[in-house]
Amino acid sequence: MFNLAFSKTNSKKHEAVQMGKVHQLLVNLLATPLDYPDHFATLSAAIIMAITYGYEVVPKDDPFVANIVRLVELFIHAMTAERATLINTLPLLAHIPSWFPGGGFKKQAAECRALARTVLEDPVKYVQDRIAAGTATSSFVGDLLEMEIGTELVSSKDEAVKAVAATVFLGGAETTSSALLVFFLAMVLYPETQAKAQEEIDRVVGNDRLPEFKDRQNLPYVEGVFLEILRWHPINPILLPHKTTTADVFHGMYIPKGVTVLVNIWAMTRNEKRYSNPAAFNPERHLTTSGTVAEGTSSPYFGLGRRICPGRHVADQSLWAVVVSILATLRIGKARDEAGHEVDFTPEFTTGITSHPKPFHCTIEPRSSRAVQLIHASVGAN
Repeated sequence: MFNLAFSKTNSKKHEAVQMGKVHQLLVNLLATPLDYPDHFATLSAAIIMAITYGYEVVPKDDPFVANIVRLVELFIHAMTAERATLINTLPLLAHIPSWFPGGGFKKQAAECRALARTVLEDPVKYVQDRIAAGTATSSFVGDLLEMEIGTELVSSKDEAVKAVAATVFLGGAETTSSALLVFFLAMVLYPETQAKAQEEIDRVVGNDRLPEFKDRQNLPYVEGVFLEILRWHPINPILLPHKTTTADVFHGMYIPKGVTVLVNIWAMTRNEKRYSNPAAFNPERHLTTSGTVAEGTSSPYFGLGRRICPGRHVADQSLWAVVVSILATLRIGKARDEAGHEVDFTPEFTTGITSHPKPFHCTIEPRSSRAVQLIHASVGAN
């Protein structure tokens, strides 16, 4: 049901919701630019909660989002791939008491379990109450709860419905906001790339409207920027551990059945045989000499094989919409000191299941007064 609801075709029906939330992001960035990390987190939550539960996120201190954000933090920064592998290798560690030196992860695991139950139950109950009141809007969970399978109505107590719905948020909120932090860092460090993308948008879209999804096929350089964001600093440098279901031989290497396999996305994106100067942010590496998007640009950033992220099409749409909308209306640059000189800095990154730039000071300014008008008009239209 997950794969069907979020297929490439069905994901397109969410474009209006996504673009509306992106336009609100632009307003927020104009109002309080220094809070851009919080704005990215709010945007990610707003899109996913609207699509999944038909829920409109409160801009600050939303009760649903607060629980989910905390759960994501615990899962990503405490339940790391390294710890999972260590416990799989030494199962005895799972039985040590939480007070024992090195056993602190068990307290975090207990908090995770309690929060997970809240995250599973509360949003679904919200949808159930709206359905009963006749005020529910279209959403993934709402459609599931009202769907007939055979002759039985799907129960709101169905654990599968709750688990799948929570997976949508947990799998998408952190990754989208993290990718946007990578985007901002790249634009600050590579202003010439930003200017070139903006020139393409101005030429194709013009200055009388904001970009739309229909423009995507006509913006190859922006597409190159989008693809390079995913490659330059992959937010999932090492995918979650998987176990092989059968024995196999890969490039002459024997892989037994039942072993843990870690996919090193970071190494794949730093392969010098495929990417010249891989440490540089270079959108042209995804384009042909004539400027079109090169074939075979599909990437492993959303996972591989049967375990590929089923929400990848929605995530792809959301990230592209933010990238093109910000480039069309705003200019991102290095922070300046009191004398007006740019302040250099060394980027720092988080570690864990996901990795993204730590917040850094920068300037976020409208490209023109016309851009400001378009931003405010778009929110009024939505």
